[in-house]
Amino acid sequence: MAKTRSASNQRAKNRRDRGSDDVITARLLEHLDFLCLTHTKRQLEEHLAWALHVQPSPTELLEHVLGQEVATKRDARIERRITTSGLRERKLLEAFDFDFQPTLDRGTVIELARLEFVERAEDVVINGNPGTGKSHILKAIGLRACERGVPFRYARCVDLVDDLHAGLADGTYPKRLRAWARPKLLVIDDVGLGQLKKHDDEPSAAHSIYNLIDRRHGRVSTAITSNIELSEWGRYLGDAIITRAIRDRIVMNAIHLRIEGPSYRQQVAEDRAKQRAERRHKARSKNSTKAKSKSTSRSKSRSSS
Repeated sequence: MAKTRSASNQRAKNRRDRGSDDVITARLLEHLDFLCLTHTKRQLEEHLAWALHVQPSPTELLEHVLGQEVATKRDARIERRITTSGLRERKLLEAFDFDFQPTLDRGTVIELARLEFVERAEDVVINGNPGTGKSHILKAIGLRACERGVPFRYARCVDLVDDLHAGLADGTYPKRLRAWARPKLLVIDDVGLGQLKKHDDEPSAAHSIYNLIDRRHGRVSTAITSNIELSEWGRYLGDAIITRAIRDRIVMNAIHLRIEGPSYRQQVAEDRAKQRAERRHKARSKNSTKAKSKSTSRSKSRSSS
């Protein structure tokens, strides 16, 4: 009789404990909602199971839970910065083939990747022929800026000018100019590549670029890749005098890199063409071998008969 009452009391206690746990878990979920700790909320059952299994100290438990929340939020913020930066390709310096461009100053590129030039509000100009890796370098540096929380935007020169000129048409030019002037690092890619469209009632591209560079000069960093010599910018941007003012501001405080080498894209294209030719040759050789084998078999069959 006593054993029966004891078992009944234990079951009742277990039900109360489960009920109490459910209430506490519900309150925990409300707290996590209020604090916007979405990852911890999704992983709450896993965290509780881990705590039950490992039996960590209170400090270890807090570090485990909050560490995972911080890592998740940090990754989400990096992803958001990349998405809103305009960067379409995620290039890595680790993937850059420095041996293919032996004239490139590797030490300077590695130094740029530390982003100290951004803290000094210095500019960067990289020029050379298409396919030599200029864009790869600055896209990789831009990706690192996103990872380190540095405000960053990317645009091709033609797209940047189109965006600013669109602002003239719809009355948002001041707002767009402020937006492009704001980031601590702005990459303007492919100056000299692509046709700059201009209507009769629009200022030259040089005017728009000058207004932007003048706002950024000495305050934040602008990094530019150019497929033409700086002396040819005036013809490309449409106004030699204003372009001279742009160059003066850029060159005054710029780290200048020149890549004089072959096109990596062209080399890749040639390598792939060679690989396709080798595959076709192997296929023809294989087919030829099969045909000879069949012919030999038929000859032996006729001889036997």
